[in-house]
Amino acid sequence: FVRKYSAWHKDGSFHYIHTTSFGNYSFICVDATLSPGPKRPYNFFGILNMNQMAELSLMATESLHSNHTIWFGHYPTSTIISPSPGIRTLMSSATAYLCGHLHTMGGLMPVLHSQHRGGTLELELGDWMDNRRYRILAFDHDLLTFADLNFEEWPVVLITNPKSFLYSSSTHEPLDKILYSTHIRILAFSPSVIISVKVYIDGVHLGNAHQVSGPLYVLKWSPQNYSEGFHHIDVTVQDASGRTGTRGHLFGMEENLSLRFDFWSSVILLTDHYVLARVLFGLTVLIQITLLVVFRHLQKPALKGKPGLLTLTSYSLHVFSKTNTFYYSILVLNLYTILGPWFVGELIDGQMGACFSFGVFVGGSFLQGSMTFVVGILQMMFFNLPLMAYLCWCLLLRCHGHSFRSHLRHVRRLVAVPVHLAMVLLLAWQVYSCYFLQRTYGTLAFFLSPMRTWLVLLTAALIYKTWTLKSSELRTYITEIKNHQSS
Repeated sequence: FVRKYSAWHKDGSFHYIHTTSFGNYSFICVDATLSPGPKRPYNFFGILNMNQMAELSLMATESLHSNHTIWFGHYPTSTIISPSPGIRTLMSSATAYLCGHLHTMGGLMPVLHSQHRGGTLELELGDWMDNRRYRILAFDHDLLTFADLNFEEWPVVLITNPKSFLYSSSTHEPLDKILYSTHIRILAFSPSVIISVKVYIDGVHLGNAHQVSGPLYVLKWSPQNYSEGFHHIDVTVQDASGRTGTRGHLFGMEENLSLRFDFWSSVILLTDHYVLARVLFGLTVLIQITLLVVFRHLQKPALKGKPGLLTLTSYSLHVFSKTNTFYYSILVLNLYTILGPWFVGELIDGQMGACFSFGVFVGGSFLQGSMTFVVGILQMMFFNLPLMAYLCWCLLLRCHGHSFRSHLRHVRRLVAVPVHLAMVLLLAWQVYSCYFLQRTYGTLAFFLSPMRTWLVLLTAALIYKTWTLKSSELRTYITEIKNHQSS
């Protein structure tokens, strides 16, 4: 579609220079889309290889001769995998980076903006498809201003001078121009004639701005009156149809002032999520394997006094790890989660591929792991670890001399029923993931899926084994608990 319908008629990154009588303005497109592009969810992260980084580095060098540079792309920098020195370092000379992909995170983050350490703004925009969001940007005496808007909401207002302090960057903008400016400047748009543009600072009405040409309205002011601290400017525009639009922000002219972006917005946009996902995935798997191996070789302590929850948990892990069937099954499951493949299927329509924790092989290419680690974390946290905990609990009941039927009569139902129900729900989620796999990647993926379909069968077999395991295999533990209870 991009090659056929866009003005550029090409794919890949590019550099466009807009030339004016007062200087040049560079626009650099970052194309981090996967090639080849797998289906959801494995296309969530973008990737830039060494050649693409070298190409973007050359564009960044070319743009140094421009008044300002704007970078834009689909993926926020937090979801782009890039080799050293990293995409943020590459775009450090830019005034702003415009992106989508996360948009408003389903309405959870209506405003998703932040700023890199070097002063480059990163500005997510709500989607057009469902929410009809769009953005207007303006350079006013080389000060960047913008407004994120809803389509067909009029009038549209953008205050270009004085600009918002939160979105200012002394590294990239001549902010002293605000202090020496002669007019407040506003861009106002409406399908109807605009009849008034009222300007307020700190709640005081300064007057009505008058039209210079097109959408530009100005009002004389004395910026020296506002040279200390923060001040709030509001502009209310009314059109001939009776519609009003208001926009306002904080501005300031002292360098020692400080305003910060929302904490969660900065976390979402400035954290390298693929690095975090790799670390968390590795730690999650390592914790479970360590538990298995340590309790396998650790000498089981004797039961003393009335055992508490911690003692019973430790005891159940000893029983679990020292029973070969469960120890080797879960150990192999965890090692397989790391080494894969999780499934083999149509990762791209008409092209077979294999998915591993560390990446995806498809179409003769290898796409390094990103979303795969997130999927792996979810698998570990919401199935592998709970499964081991559930099997430990079942084995502990067996050590107390219970069978499946007897434990329902003698164990407190307020405990037993919720535990079984939780495992049923987790197993249902695993079964649903098998259905999702079949619908997304084809029937072959359903059958060639050790981490989905095969794991459901393994789970059923292990649960069955816990309740049918011969008492002789647990005799030592059963005897110890009986002796402890009678003492």
